[in-house]
Amino acid sequence: MQNELDIYVGWDSREPIAYEVAKSTVLKHATIPVRVIPIKLEELVEKGAYTRDIDPLASTEFTYSRFFTPWLAGYKGWALFCDCDFLFFGDVAKLLEYRDETKAVVCVKHDYTPKEGTKMDGKVQTSYPRKNWSSFMLFNCDHPSTRQLAPELINRESGAYLHRMQWAQDDEIGEVPVEWNWLEGWNEKPVHGYPNAVHFTNGGPWFKDWQNVDYADEWRAAASAVDPNWKTI
Repeated sequence: MQNELDIYVGWDSREPIAYEVAKSTVLKHATIPVRVIPIKLEELVEKGAYTRDIDPLASTEFTYSRFFTPWLAGYKGWALFCDCDFLFFGDVAKLLEYRDETKAVVCVKHDYTPKEGTKMDGKVQTSYPRKNWSSFMLFNCDHPSTRQLAPELINRESGAYLHRMQWAQDDEIGEVPVEWNWLEGWNEKPVHGYPNAVHFTNGGPWFKDWQNVDYADEWRAAASAVDPNWKTI
């Protein structure tokens, strides 16, 4: 069985340092071969794969392009997608324990209702069922339901259809523990140690107004290690 993992990370031109930290901390803790690949909207547009109109409610450039992960992986094996605003403390090799060939996708099944009306750099904070499920998805890329995620469907269907994972049956959506998509400002901090993956879903320390969030010091240390000249936005 597959003992390596390709990880596709949402990339946003406004916050490249966030991607670099997610990538570096994945690689730091991984004990299996891992490839970290940015999903850049501009490249999908240039290929003619992404043709959606601009969505004024989209808070990042990867709001919809994340669903190209199985297509980019050639609909083979298992592949992980995560947002760029992640800080990893855990070994992604442990995610392979949650593979289940009967599932199309595996994620943390949050019951999350954001408190704030805005997030990050003033973007509107929208609330909807299954919010943040799609921010960290372990795809079974050759599952029949997952194979439906072709460019034509991604460009055609609504955000609700895609993010609520209506392209899969409910019993085809598996689950991993919350420690793999720990929502800063929402989930309770562990008594000992760190979550496996911290998600700065409201805003992270690369934004000037989000300097005092949990694990900000650890994020800043990781950022300085990859780019000593990084600056807040």
